[in-house]
Amino acid sequence: MNSLFESATFKVSVANLEELPHSDLPEIAFAGRSNAGKSTAINCICRKSNLAFSSKSPGRTQLLNFFEISVKGEKPGQRIPTAYLVDLPGYGFAKASPSVRATWENLVGGYVTSREQLKGIVILMDARRPFMPADDFLLDFLSPREDLKLLFLLNKADQLKNSERVTTLRAAQKRAQEMGGNVTAQLFSGLKKEGVEELKLTLCKWLGIEVAAKMPSQLPE
Repeated sequence: MNSLFESATFKVSVANLEELPHSDLPEIAFAGRSNAGKSTAINCICRKSNLAFSSKSPGRTQLLNFFEISVKGEKPGQRIPTAYLVDLPGYGFAKASPSVRATWENLVGGYVTSREQLKGIVILMDARRPFMPADDFLLDFLSPREDLKLLFLLNKADQLKNSERVTTLRAAQKRAQEMGGNVTAQLFSGLKKEGVEELKLTLCKWLGIEVAAKMPSQLPE
């Protein structure tokens, strides 16, 4: 499992839907408010500090960034492309111009609603302030795609007390259950590397990759 994600390499940045890769590989996207930790989450699971980059200016980076992951082939040094991880532009619209917001809606909205290769989306949220209006804005875009698997990844969980962790996770799990069987939730901390293995296990499951590992409980004893 580690070698799969550690194989990640940057492939292409896409500025419009016509530039999307012509490939049958399954894709898993990472979405969230600007600076929610999308790039950090990708770097954590791939064990690379600078694979994905983030902008400190909300709404500034308006590109879909594709990272290819692969498995070992039969020949020495051979790698067989398996899937793409896709870093989506953040949706921090409070400081973004109408034109930037329109660009996001056209590019990201078009991608998540029409891309057949897209199998699931990891939605990064600040565990201290989950399900903000901007998050619901994204979920509205996703409503037509009942086939998509979703994971509410509650980042910065290390900044919560134990009682807050329980309350936050259970509330997110309740929201997930209300949305259907394709939606789950977990705690995460990019800073403390908490929840990284759980995230990788979920992504492997989405990709149909069998991994002999047990998902630990995230609630304190």
